[in-house]
Amino acid sequence: MSARPSMLSQIRSNLPEIVWPPMVQGAPAVLASMMAQLQISEWLAPEEIEARQFVQLESLCRHLAAHSAQFKARLDAAGLAVDDLLSPAGLRALPVLTRRDVQTSADIFCTEVPQGHAPVGEFRTSGSTGEPVVVRRTQANQFDWLAFTLRDHFWRQRDFAQKLCSIRATVTTPTHGPDWGPPVSFLFDSGPSLVIPITNTKIPEQFDLIERFRPDTLLLYPSNLLALLGEREARGAGLESLSHVRSMGETVTPAFRSRLHDTLGLDVEDTYSSQELGYVALQCPGSLGYHVMAESMIVEVLDDEGQPCSPGQIGRVVVTDLHNFATPMVRYEIGDHAEAGGPCACGRGLPTLNRVLGRTRNLILMPDGTRRWPLVIFSRYRDFAPVRQYQMIQIDRMTVDVRLAVDRPLTGAEEADFRAHIQASLGHPFDIHFVIVEGALPRGGAGKFEEFISLV
Repeated sequence: MSARPSMLSQIRSNLPEIVWPPMVQGAPAVLASMMAQLQISEWLAPEEIEARQFVQLESLCRHLAAHSAQFKARLDAAGLAVDDLLSPAGLRALPVLTRRDVQTSADIFCTEVPQGHAPVGEFRTSGSTGEPVVVRRTQANQFDWLAFTLRDHFWRQRDFAQKLCSIRATVTTPTHGPDWGPPVSFLFDSGPSLVIPITNTKIPEQFDLIERFRPDTLLLYPSNLLALLGEREARGAGLESLSHVRSMGETVTPAFRSRLHDTLGLDVEDTYSSQELGYVALQCPGSLGYHVMAESMIVEVLDDEGQPCSPGQIGRVVVTDLHNFATPMVRYEIGDHAEAGGPCACGRGLPTLNRVLGRTRNLILMPDGTRRWPLVIFSRYRDFAPVRQYQMIQIDRMTVDVRLAVDRPLTGAEEADFRAHIQASLGHPFDIHFVIVEGALPRGGAGKFEEFISLV
């Protein structure tokens, strides 16, 4: 534990002529204060963290009931008052808020926010579920985002003096920066950065840019990294400068973790976040599990009856944003599934998720009407066919289209062997149709890629 505060001791003073001990003013001072508090709160006992969450929930819900007509109507329809919500069981009595509810409730937004929480901005989801939503979030929410980004850096002991590269959909041309940008640049000196556009930069070009820049830390989608690892395999070398690979936005599977470790000897450092909520959980630096950002979120993992899942059980994720005083994101069903976790061996009191499994529409519908997670990342797929990239789309209960980007056309024997392998992996002899796509398979609007989509 003693090594972690040392990163905060490296902050840069922004008061002229004061070098040591550093003095920080303005927004960076707020961020530094939050980091100091987070380094204490993460080690609190679970029951103490829960107690503090519900003190914050009371403050939040009293504001929402007074200033959001939609939230007040939710309470009234359920026959509840704010006081009824102030325990885990009481909170579960409030029906969940769906994406559709957020879309269609014109009076959901608060008419005012507390003093100091402004400005308020709008955040739009990518619509990867087919149900895009608009959520208003405050300056306080933005500070949460900055603080949890730094928490992730601190947990991983990343060296800010090194280079950072990220591959995103937020730029259209490769963009170099003199430092890592916010939040690191608010408090620390750092090395340079490079942002590579994901939507219009082909994998060989991305690889070349990374090799020339030689970053220590790489931030990107897992599917993008798999493509880069394939490029490295084709070239026989590359990406050796990396010490940290930070993934975001897509499901990380055991096969993906194994591929990265076997190729580069690195462990993926994953994050779980969304546009409408910010950070929900960060992967523990000492395990494969995830710690919920409990200082700003209450996260429930619920079974089909709406009851809490036991550790090891998979359920749907319902999140309450404790700091959003502009949009009542209370018991918001985000559309993801996760596996509930238990106490973490690292000693942190933050709640845990064993795994984050992804969107509901990424479940395959079996012929008997049940749904389960498809095994879509096949470690041996190139043993069967010269496949660079694939995507499976379930058309109906018996039919799965497999879209392929390939090095060359498949032979009849390769198609037959690959079809049999897919059927065995999915656990049923589905009618598999291969669709060959020229170039790379398209990504979603935010650059994300889904390997399996069920349309039924």
